[in-house]
Amino acid sequence: MLVHHIQELIGHTPLIELPIAVPNDSHIYAKLEMFNPGGSIKDRLGDYLIQDGLQSGKINATITIIEPTAGNTGIGLALAAQHHQLKTILVVPEKFSMEKQVLMQALGAEIVHTPSEQGIQGAIKKATELAVSIPNSYVPMQFKNPANPAAYYHSLAPEILADMSHPVTAFVAGAGSGGTFAGVAAYLQAHDAATQAVVVEPEGSILNGGPAHAHRTEGIGVEFIPPFFEQVRIDQTLTIADDDAFAAVRQLARKHGLFVGSSSGAALVASLKLAETLPHNSHIVTIFPDSSERYLSQKIYSK
Repeated sequence: MLVHHIQELIGHTPLIELPIAVPNDSHIYAKLEMFNPGGSIKDRLGDYLIQDGLQSGKINATITIIEPTAGNTGIGLALAAQHHQLKTILVVPEKFSMEKQVLMQALGAEIVHTPSEQGIQGAIKKATELAVSIPNSYVPMQFKNPANPAAYYHSLAPEILADMSHPVTAFVAGAGSGGTFAGVAAYLQAHDAATQAVVVEPEGSILNGGPAHAHRTEGIGVEFIPPFFEQVRIDQTLTIADDDAFAAVRQLARKHGLFVGSSSGAALVASLKLAETLPHNSHIVTIFPDSSERYLSQKIYSK
């Protein structure tokens, strides 16, 4: 396959039926988003945010892109901005994966750190302050930009239905900004109202009403309710312990040759848990957002 620029490789990632035992003889399918060129699902979002900004006139040839990010959106944005030769400043809490930060810098982005204890809220505040002080700058703000769920509504979700030969009983996905979950769930439910939408969070996230605290599972978990959730029916929220998510990550590598990040492990644990409650021969679709290779410094394979 001949391509002329890296953006042509975004999307159309494989959907794998996991060769694992599932309760009630059901089936779990995972979208392998680490096959995007920047290594994660957020390549879709980065490209969509830049294209949306260009089409709306919010982005011009000399603008500076500023964005708060846990990492993968930063890589996706830097990849898209590089294509248009746009300066990019990414505001990242210090705690997040060093590998992701190195990749952002490799793509030409500047990184501004915020204290880990301030979480993503601290990064959002800092990005907003930078935008005020830097002339001709633009913050796409993935956490409230409707282009976020739209990116997945128009790309990832149709790919899932095109690849599935059975009705989707349930869609299971983690939530960080909430865009992936909201966009895909809305599309699937628009095509089949019976499809359940189940959101996954780590302990320390607030969706199930638990107290907010630090967690090792990276890329999902919220400090505030994503505004996109108002636009979609959520049938259930499953909270997964870090230890269970990381155990699933180790098992997927050792038994199935799949190198996935901790949010993927949480998604698998949640899918298996959900399968216990679904009818016989159900079909569950989930998303594996990225690879374990960008978390090796955080000892993702250590018990």
